[in-house]
Amino acid sequence: MPYETDERVAELTDRLENGVRELYASDSYAQYITAMAKFHHYSFGNALLILFQCPHATNVAGYNTWTQLGRQVKKGEKGIQILAPCNFRATLEREKIDPLSGQTIYGPDGKPLTEKVKISPNRFKIAHVFDLSQTEGRELPQIGVSELSGDVADYTGIYDRLTALSPLPVMQEAFERSAKGYTSFMENRIVIKPGMSQVQTIKTLVHEIAHAKLHQPQDLLAVPTPAEKRRKEVEAESIAYVVCQHFGIDTTDYSLAYVASWSKGTELAELKASLNVIHSTAGEIIDAISPPPPKMERTQEQRPRQKGNRRTQKARR
Repeated sequence: MPYETDERVAELTDRLENGVRELYASDSYAQYITAMAKFHHYSFGNALLILFQCPHATNVAGYNTWTQLGRQVKKGEKGIQILAPCNFRATLEREKIDPLSGQTIYGPDGKPLTEKVKISPNRFKIAHVFDLSQTEGRELPQIGVSELSGDVADYTGIYDRLTALSPLPVMQEAFERSAKGYTSFMENRIVIKPGMSQVQTIKTLVHEIAHAKLHQPQDLLAVPTPAEKRRKEVEAESIAYVVCQHFGIDTTDYSLAYVASWSKGTELAELKASLNVIHSTAGEIIDAISPPPPKMERTQEQRPRQKGNRRTQKARR
């Protein structure tokens, strides 16, 4: 890799890390995670209850939580019923057990000794929650953008060079997933959603090519762990950010929020551990898709002198 490219990639990876760190520290991100933290983590059973009663539900919380977020439940809306644990404790008297032998302990009179213990029976009550669509008021804080816009200089050239570099065939095809593209080793292809802006298309394509180059599983049927999924997404989007920035394609509003969401709670551990991979792969892609430098025409001084015939040479003497 040329020294200039290597230096530029290092600069961009540093900018990415600093940008994500600043995003974590910013008021917008703090406000975002504070709001999200107020949403309950529901059990599988309650998730099904919510799905059955409100199939379109997205963000669900109790009445008081929505009030704290500056929103009010709309008049006439019916709450979604879930099961909430009761804070109930009871005292139970039972025989005392030897922790080593597991046997009942007897007193001098030959009767079992007893002890009183407090227990929390698994009792539940019906609680009501409401979906975001059932409320009105202050907008929930958001970070980043949902999709990039804008055109790319030499879009066709960059797109063609990327598809030539890709380890898997690339095609644009509509699909049902919410993602803007996906890499499938089982289907042996990369699929990009059509109709997006040139900036979003190039960014997504670089992201998926990074997956194809780095993340082919040993077992195609294996399901990655959450930590593996986070690492792969951080690497792919970081590489897309660095490559796009190198070519003057600004994806900051999208990429920093994306990386932050996958790094959340890890204090950038995944990102820092992957910086060498990000650095080398981004540099490799940049070198591969950079247009060749234009050929320089030689000036009169740079052109080699042509030797004349002997008669001409004698005339010059």
